[in-house]
Amino acid sequence: MTFTVLIPARFASSRLPGKPLRDLAGKPMIQWVVEAAEASQAARVVVATDHEDIARCVSQFGGHAVMTSATHVSGTDRLQQAADLLGLSESDCVVNVQGDEPLIPADVIDQVANNLLEQSWAQMATLCEKIHDPAEYLNPNAVKVVFDDRNAALYFSRAPIPLCREESVSTSQAAMPEQLAAYRHVGIYAYRVGFLNQFTRWPEHALEQCEMLEQLRALAHGAAIHVEESRCAIPAGVDTEEDLNKVDQYLRKGH
Repeated sequence: MTFTVLIPARFASSRLPGKPLRDLAGKPMIQWVVEAAEASQAARVVVATDHEDIARCVSQFGGHAVMTSATHVSGTDRLQQAADLLGLSESDCVVNVQGDEPLIPADVIDQVANNLLEQSWAQMATLCEKIHDPAEYLNPNAVKVVFDDRNAALYFSRAPIPLCREESVSTSQAAMPEQLAAYRHVGIYAYRVGFLNQFTRWPEHALEQCEMLEQLRALAHGAAIHVEESRCAIPAGVDTEEDLNKVDQYLRKGH
């Protein structure tokens, strides 16, 4: 069983313009991401971009890029167009690795891909990590996920879930649940291409618009999302100049 890694990489970024081309320890960020993905079991790794400079950069270091529309609203739309341009079949599996995650472990790419390939009932697969810090549990920027006994997602939320009634008086003062683990969603996804084609034709759902979480569109339409705890820690991506400097220093130390 094989899979393809697709890396959406757009040039525009409100906080860090030209982010995929920013230098990290002597290499553009997108090269670090591609090399991390190439260390996985993927049959191929392709960058899906909207900018000629990114495509040219990828070609220069020996990678493969396809040009996609500059008008895509989300990375998922860009992913779907890339899968179409590559002629992938509806049964093929693709993994979405963000173009701003230069430290992503190859093992988690393999994990999410193999989970989807092994679960015939799922249309998507993703990963999560246990939350140990109460501040993270309450932080709306940390997306929480709950799932059932077969690891099918029940809901994703910016709110603290699960919220134990006996321990919490309000969401702003919620205590970490003692009898249940709380999990933070990690934004890496595997999709079956046929489902990806369907998903991008559906309009945004009210739940998705409310929480600003695209995966809720899938759940609202009855799709099954497999969720599993990541086998290893997943470092945060690069969103700001400060993030960029931290990752640059980390890589220059030879990690």
